[in-house]
Amino acid sequence: MDGAHRMGLDTSGLRLLHRHATTVYLLPAVDAVARVHTGDRAAAERAVAVAGWLTGQGFPATAPLPHGEPIVGDGLVVTFWTHYPQPDPPPRPDPAELGRLLRELHRLPPPPVDLPVYRPLASLRTAIATAACLSPGDRAWLADTADALLADYATLDFPLGNGHLHGDAYPGNMLLDTLSGQWLLGDWDETATGPRELDLANTYQGIRMGRTTTELDRFARAYGHDLRDWPGLPTLRGLRDLHTLGSFIRRADHGDTEAVTVLRHRLHVLHHRESTAAWHNP
Repeated sequence: MDGAHRMGLDTSGLRLLHRHATTVYLLPAVDAVARVHTGDRAAAERAVAVAGWLTGQGFPATAPLPHGEPIVGDGLVVTFWTHYPQPDPPPRPDPAELGRLLRELHRLPPPPVDLPVYRPLASLRTAIATAACLSPGDRAWLADTADALLADYATLDFPLGNGHLHGDAYPGNMLLDTLSGQWLLGDWDETATGPRELDLANTYQGIRMGRTTTELDRFARAYGHDLRDWPGLPTLRGLRDLHTLGSFIRRADHGDTEAVTVLRHRLHVLHHRESTAAWHNP
């Protein structure tokens, strides 16, 4: 991996750990991971700076490597992070753990980093406009649905106020530090400022993935606020539904047949306005 070589890191034994919106490689010789994704250097620099600041504050965030500046080349951005080996099979975090992490994050002062205002569906609009895998009908439906949701979003009153957001907070972005037994919040690529409800809504949208009422109760108690009592939740859940399509659209455009299958299934569910139906891969 050219980026690791430029950092002076030993890449022997390089191994793929994960591939979705971001591709993650293990560098076992230095016990580190490389996160490879499309995007701009500024966003990667923000992710590294914010995560580094958070760990300095004692917040349980995944830690970037010291002096691990992003490497840019061939349209890709590479960042380097501490490796947290996960048990096999990996443990499933209790949503209450995420609720506690978000409560702590939202109580911190703003980080000393210039953060953008969160713009819902900005990346999805780009994916829709350029996607070869979408039919003209699907492209038009997605654009119209996005417009309607964003119009609703603009009218919402957010009782929790604005502040620093993780931007993509859900249990899949948590890792267990097996040395301390503590859950860590990772993937800071979408960190921004905006209504705090955005960080909470993703867990409630998790009913698509089998999240139970009991789990949502635990999440709400841990955070100290329950979005199910707020009329804006359906709008944020709908935005999240569309947001999650972006990675599958990009993967499908690169010939990933599994992504094509998942994308078709999710579009079918959304077209039929099944607002709480589970998303099972057909």
